[in-house]
Amino acid sequence: MRELCQLPMRVRRMAGVKSRLTQDEVKQLQHLLGGRQLSLLYKASVHGYNASIFHAKCDAQGPTVAIAYNGSGYIFGGFTRQSYVSSGGYINDEKAFLFRLKGKEGVLSPLKIPVKTASGAIYDYSANGPNFGGGALHLLNQNVAAAATSSNDNYTFNVADLHGNDLGLMECEVYRVEDISSFLESPWRKITWTTEERGKIMEEIRSYKPYLNSVPRIRILVLGPIGAGKSSFFNSVNSVFRGYVTSQAIAGSDNTSVTTQYRTYPVKDGRDGKPLPIIFCDTMGIEEKSGAGLEIDEVSSIIKGHVPDRYQFNPAATLRSDSPGYVKTPSLKDQIHCVAFVIDGCKIEILPEKLEEKLKQLRRKVNQFGIPQLVLLTKVDEICPTLEEDVQCVYKSKAVEKQMRITAEKLGIPLAQIVPVKNYCSELDLSCDVDILLLSAARQLIRLAESYLDNFPFEKPEKEP
Repeated sequence: MRELCQLPMRVRRMAGVKSRLTQDEVKQLQHLLGGRQLSLLYKASVHGYNASIFHAKCDAQGPTVAIAYNGSGYIFGGFTRQSYVSSGGYINDEKAFLFRLKGKEGVLSPLKIPVKTASGAIYDYSANGPNFGGGALHLLNQNVAAAATSSNDNYTFNVADLHGNDLGLMECEVYRVEDISSFLESPWRKITWTTEERGKIMEEIRSYKPYLNSVPRIRILVLGPIGAGKSSFFNSVNSVFRGYVTSQAIAGSDNTSVTTQYRTYPVKDGRDGKPLPIIFCDTMGIEEKSGAGLEIDEVSSIIKGHVPDRYQFNPAATLRSDSPGYVKTPSLKDQIHCVAFVIDGCKIEILPEKLEEKLKQLRRKVNQFGIPQLVLLTKVDEICPTLEEDVQCVYKSKAVEKQMRITAEKLGIPLAQIVPVKNYCSELDLSCDVDILLLSAARQLIRLAESYLDNFPFEKPEKEP
């Protein structure tokens, strides 16, 4: 494994986003934190002075440290070992503390202010930025570049000592705080990270042929909450075989599903190449509230093959047998042979209860048809920022392993049926390591579909002319 996994950097940054901390400041902060290492999650000048963005970037990240910089040269902030989860209440943390790294005129003068009342250490509200002690230190106050402070029963301190009475912020950064031992010595799943392996898997997919003559290509239904990366997964796999990053399926993020039609997407081997033996079936995203997003009844119709390509979803009126385009007598080749559940790995811990239940209902419905399933855990580079620089660390990352185990527990699916992937989102060029993760997932979907087709009578292959 590469040196990056063996000797992690002092501060890991997001791609293209640089930490404001100097090496001396990092050393002082790590001294306060007990020698731990930092991964940059959020930078206000880049992402915006906005509480909702802060929570989107920093919820469910484990221990974090929030750092504020003002115009008087002060660097100050707070640490919590608990995850933000937008709970709307206080979080108990006996290890939380406020701190100052630099004082007047930017002079290094570390100060640590431990929490006084642990039950009120963190006020975790979705409309607030980092809020220590219910106002003892509140950063991103009212979504502006400002802080608010007040000594109270949760933290007792001299306000001027913390920031020199300068509440205007020049910058605000939030880092995940990781133990040095946040990577396993050996990967818990073995993957060969070579261009030869990439070519081998591609050829395996190219040459695959379902043993049933009546099913020339397997159909994989892609399901998941809005914004999890369903359409992006197809685009990414398609990009691997096209040889460049492309975007055929509409992808993106919004409050509602970007996908509004049922689409079937064959994967082509190159721009003018023949279709590969795999078709991805894309749907609306799954939403928490009833009457929005993909409905469970329509999933049954999709699995049975009744839903035509380009069918326009209408949550207010599900597809019926007398609806225009309804496929009355679908054959096995029109039906679904495997289901891929696409889950945002950063949000599995904070899935709304109703959305989690809806996913479980979908799992039960798919189980009734005996369709095999695979969970694609996306955005692994956001779970563990090291993976932005080296995807080969994916099965050595304790953070990724943790999220996979939480996913298995929440959805009631074996860990063996969960694979991490990184979709192409901001990249303009392909990466061999990213390709191998995507291809490994596609190969596993094919293998699961093959096990489903084993339930049907064997057909003698036709002789080739």
